[in-house]
Amino acid sequence: MSKPPIYWNKAKSYLKKKDKVLGNLISNFSNHYLKTRKNIFFSLCKSIIGQQISVAAANSVFLKFKSCCGKKIIPRVVDKLNTSKLKKCGLSRQKAKGIKSLAKKFINKSFNPKLINKMTDEEAINYLSSLRQIGRWSAEMVLIFTFNRSNIWPIQDIGLLKAISNNYNKKYLPPKSFINLLKKRFSPYCSVATWYLWRSIDNEPIQY
Repeated sequence: MSKPPIYWNKAKSYLKKKDKVLGNLISNFSNHYLKTRKNIFFSLCKSIIGQQISVAAANSVFLKFKSCCGKKIIPRVVDKLNTSKLKKCGLSRQKAKGIKSLAKKFINKSFNPKLINKMTDEEAINYLSSLRQIGRWSAEMVLIFTFNRSNIWPIQDIGLLKAISNNYNKKYLPPKSFINLLKKRFSPYCSVATWYLWRSIDNEPIQY
């Protein structure tokens, strides 16, 4: 079983003091934490699949994709799959092309994930976003779940916006001024706050 990120317990104490609502969520899920996935290719594929669809739909498509890969989601296996086979898993043409392009960039080493460790959050988001079918949201998911960046605030994420609306009695969509206020309040642990807000609306912890 993976351990929580090294900053997790410190972040929980900090956030409990900063925000009563979030403090209650942390207490409700005190034994739960973000599970880290060390395989960036796997995470990028999963984030592409999960774009603009529900968590349930994404999980369904991903299971079919995983089966199609013979449970080996690695670049050389994905590279051998044709677009029509990927579409049969439930992927759109654009997502299928994005995953194929990703596999090729890993194989020919035109994308180097090791460089990300030396980048700021924004630099890393820009670098990841240079990949086909990877936008800001997908890049942020990878920074949270693979690189354990502590201060990512993914305001394009529908789940986060819904959780803010639910927990702070705000209309959907919550006002941008309030979202910015929470970001300031939760920094430098926005990733942790995001995870607990997600957890408040999903029975199963999200993982990319």
